[in-house]
Amino acid sequence: MSVDNLTAVLYGVEDLRLEQRPIPSIKDDQVLICMDSIGICGSDVHYLVNGRIGPFIVKDPMIIGHESSGVVHKVGKSVKNLKVGDRVAIEPGVPCRYCDDCKQGRYNLCADVVFCATPPDHGNLTRFYAHAADFCFKLPDHVTMEEGALMEPLSVGIHTCRRGGVGFGKNVLILGAGPIGLCSLIAAKYLGAENIIITDIVQDRLDLAKELGAKHTLLVKPDDDEDDLVKQVHQKLGCAPEISMECNGRQASTRLGIKATRSGGRVVIVGNGPPDVTVPLIAGSTREVDILGVFRYCNEYPLALEMVSSGTIDVKKLITHHFDITQTNEAFDTARYGRGGAIKVIIHATPRNQNNPKPF
Repeated sequence: MSVDNLTAVLYGVEDLRLEQRPIPSIKDDQVLICMDSIGICGSDVHYLVNGRIGPFIVKDPMIIGHESSGVVHKVGKSVKNLKVGDRVAIEPGVPCRYCDDCKQGRYNLCADVVFCATPPDHGNLTRFYAHAADFCFKLPDHVTMEEGALMEPLSVGIHTCRRGGVGFGKNVLILGAGPIGLCSLIAAKYLGAENIIITDIVQDRLDLAKELGAKHTLLVKPDDDEDDLVKQVHQKLGCAPEISMECNGRQASTRLGIKATRSGGRVVIVGNGPPDVTVPLIAGSTREVDILGVFRYCNEYPLALEMVSSGTIDVKKLITHHFDITQTNEAFDTARYGRGGAIKVIIHATPRNQNNPKPF
């Protein structure tokens, strides 16, 4: 086995280093994965810039990365679902499997979940990584490794839509056209919603949203009047949305979502913003607008994989940049500042396309 296990380690704020780490050993129920594609998530950037997200604080050096795919290199002796050479998408959170939340199927709420690149748990932006075999999903031969890595943000979008009750004939407002907003759009379209409006402060992202199926877009500015934006949403959509999904963590978007949503509708909060925000709560409660939270996802990878493998959606349109693992700092700089219109930046721990379907 190669001794090269180049790894991206976050030591603290603005301190991301590449270093060699030992190749991990595996337990009986785990597989050793030769990592291929790892996407940069907004949370990864947040840890780099701020060193924390809410109660999750980087106190010790932490391997970064959690949107990923790879090739099985070694299997534990009790693993039955995978074999060496299988290409897999990696669901990054492994719960305890025993608590009430796990037994009820809401394992994303497990207090003892081990989630990649969430302090104190290490991530998988590395060449070799050990993971629970039952949280690895085999990729069909025609699905690329990059698509496998995008199963993670797509699962967030699916979970957001399911929490909101998105389905046929629903009128939907999506606030924010970053990767999660766009994945929520893709999922909403797949689940049957047609009348969808999406907002953002960047026109290029709205243009991509149109390509992905948004019927309407709305470019917003920091000094826009809130009530006027509500009117614009209603005018463009032709009605008040039944479901609004806040996907960027901004207070202004949360406020707009609550005010714009029709009476009896739902607002789903998925964006990670500041711990305390000021919202028009009475404007929502007096109209019985339900406000729902989203924390990651659970049981969504199978549908995400079905969506991509069927060819009915195209998550590859989200990918704007590719970097080798040796260029990790440049990749983070690109994602952090949105250089070159960056939306989803992919880092390759294995030479690009080496494990992809042929021809390329």
